[in-house]
Amino acid sequence: MNDLLKPFSLEGRVALVTGASSGFGRHFAALLSRAGAKVVVAARRTDLIQKEANKINASGGQAMAVTMDVTSSSSIAAALDEVEKEFGVVTVVINNAGITIPKLLLDLSDDDWNNVIDTNLNGVAFVARETARRMIAAETGGSIVNIASILAERVQKALTSYAASKAAVVQFTKTAALEFAQHNIRVNALCPGYFQTELNGEWFKTQEGQALIKRIPQRRTGTLEELNGPLLLLASDAGSLMTGSAVIVDGGHVLSDL
Repeated sequence: MNDLLKPFSLEGRVALVTGASSGFGRHFAALLSRAGAKVVVAARRTDLIQKEANKINASGGQAMAVTMDVTSSSSIAAALDEVEKEFGVVTVVINNAGITIPKLLLDLSDDDWNNVIDTNLNGVAFVARETARRMIAAETGGSIVNIASILAERVQKALTSYAASKAAVVQFTKTAALEFAQHNIRVNALCPGYFQTELNGEWFKTQEGQALIKRIPQRRTGTLEELNGPLLLLASDAGSLMTGSAVIVDGGHVLSDL
């Protein structure tokens, strides 16, 4: 490997990706494997993530699937116990699990609000807390990358709970980074703009979707491959002096005129 690229290698690391059954999570899992990590794919539905683990193993990587409900501390602990028996201590965490319930605030039920906050904020905090405890006990150090959003800085109608949760994730990231720095654990946030996935591709073809794209300074959405560099920077030793950062990848969207 070129010496310049060596810091980006995750050889010998164990990387956990939550919400790994589709979209960003599935892409991140494959990317981390290509970077050399043993990859743990986690979600509530094991059947979906087992397929992703099988793909990674078939391509020459090492991966395992674990059932994990990020809103449950006991579920997180049980999953990590399983991981440690097979792969060892997780030292790279991609806190990707998240949901959205797009409704106007006046139409949001208490359950709607709580479900988004539980997954997007509490889940990030609970996974970060448990993985950090284990890194500290094993004296390994590590990197935690929390997937936030540009909606931590900008706003969009019908996404109050989502925007609030992602803004909280960014502030949580900074505070956790301060607390964990003495243990050689870095905590950063990745804030993607709009990326086309299997879930939203058709919407971007609509008049409303096209109008949104026109408001992005680069006049396009992102491709998942354009998250590769930023994610690896935060996850690997290439970003060894970065902690408490919120890295925006959005084609300049947050810079656009209001």
